[in-house]
Amino acid sequence: VNPLLSMLLSVSGALSEAELSAMKFLCRDRIPKRRLEAVRSGAELFAILQEQQHIGAHDLAFLRALLQHIRRADLLQQLRRFEEQGQPGAAPGDEPDEQEQRGVAIEVICENTGKEWKKLMRELGMSEVKLDGIEAAHGSNLHERVFRGLWEWQKSKGKDAKVADLIKALRGCRLNYTADSVEE
Repeated sequence: VNPLLSMLLSVSGALSEAELSAMKFLCRDRIPKRRLEAVRSGAELFAILQEQQHIGAHDLAFLRALLQHIRRADLLQQLRRFEEQGQPGAAPGDEPDEQEQRGVAIEVICENTGKEWKKLMRELGMSEVKLDGIEAAHGSNLHERVFRGLWEWQKSKGKDAKVADLIKALRGCRLNYTADSVEE
């Protein structure tokens, strides 16, 4: 998995509709209106910005400016970590580090966890109050609920947030297909 694309997908998953709308507005001078109107996700917006060479692996200044304007310090921190690490996996034989593996695992879980998301979050030790807050904030957007729950779990665990813990929790909830997918 391309580390830049993985990071951009993670950022995309964390954006609310209002934040995406604000980012599209800020891109009006760079992307034609017709193309902007068709954009439905951060990933689509980032793909266009990459295509037009406004962002790239070694030039993330425009993305940084967008995240600053929508006041997403958490995503700016994620971007900063990506830049500090350079390009993980660029050297031959490099294995992805725990943070990159965790990012990919989170995306796989978001794509494959359905109505059992609360059960998974409980297995990871999340409180009912937090779960209710996530549910209230993200309504019927199941992908965003799962993403926010995993993001909160990761934030609470810090460096102790391990992919192995995610796999164990998935298996504890009998979400074996998703656990197998994460292991792959």
